[in-house]
Amino acid sequence: MSQLDRRKPISTSNPPSRRPSKSKKLAQDSALGLVSTTSFPAIVGTADMMLKSAEVTLVGYEKIGGGHCTAIVRGNIADVRLAVEEGARTAEQFGQLVSKLVIARPMPNLEAVFPIGSRLAEIAQSQKGYSRLSNTSIGLLETRGFPAMVGAADAMMKSADVQLASYETIGDGLCTAIIRGSVANVAVAIEAGMAEAERIGELHAVMIIPRLLEDLEHTLPVASCWIEQPEALPMLMPNTVREKQRELVALPELEKVSMPMRKKIEEDLPL
Repeated sequence: MSQLDRRKPISTSNPPSRRPSKSKKLAQDSALGLVSTTSFPAIVGTADMMLKSAEVTLVGYEKIGGGHCTAIVRGNIADVRLAVEEGARTAEQFGQLVSKLVIARPMPNLEAVFPIGSRLAEIAQSQKGYSRLSNTSIGLLETRGFPAMVGAADAMMKSADVQLASYETIGDGLCTAIIRGSVANVAVAIEAGMAEAERIGELHAVMIIPRLLEDLEHTLPVASCWIEQPEALPMLMPNTVREKQRELVALPELEKVSMPMRKKIEEDLPL
């Protein structure tokens, strides 16, 4: 198998991040970088290396079927070139590199049609909500065939204290189980899942990432049961609150009451 080593899980290294801060000026993200692979775990590991090697923004992934996945990054031209070179080198080590591309100044028409704009990443992050599995290590196990993936996921959860976060399909019969937990538990679970996947069907690729950057965290699929939506803030009332207009109540009609004493006094008075 020319993909990732099926006997030894691949763990991406954690080089010192060259990203000084999260506050990047998206207006300066003019350059565009693309790296394509034929495996979802491989593209996630490639994107992780791209983010940790240069100050770029991960817009997301484009899955076009047939197992082809493309990681899309934006940033200044120097950072994008560095990120694409490191990402392509990582994908080539996995035996999964298909192609790479750097465009220094993409035309506005490209951003209007293709999902390559930096703004898309911000919108996706704001709408997704908070995952209860954040800040944990991740393991990805890809098989060819759904039964092998389900069996591997079951074996992984029974062998270690990990949670099944989600699964991903990219065509060509490839599907990936995504687990979260501590580094040690994820490594044990992946080993058990690899053995079970090979017993049932075909194991295609595996990946372990001990520490995820925030950009990568937001682009990974998470099942809805792990998502916590932020509570809506209470509506602020204006300073001047209109008082409810009081309803007028009709009074009963007054009837004339005869006064016999007054009539008698008037009769007794002398003329």
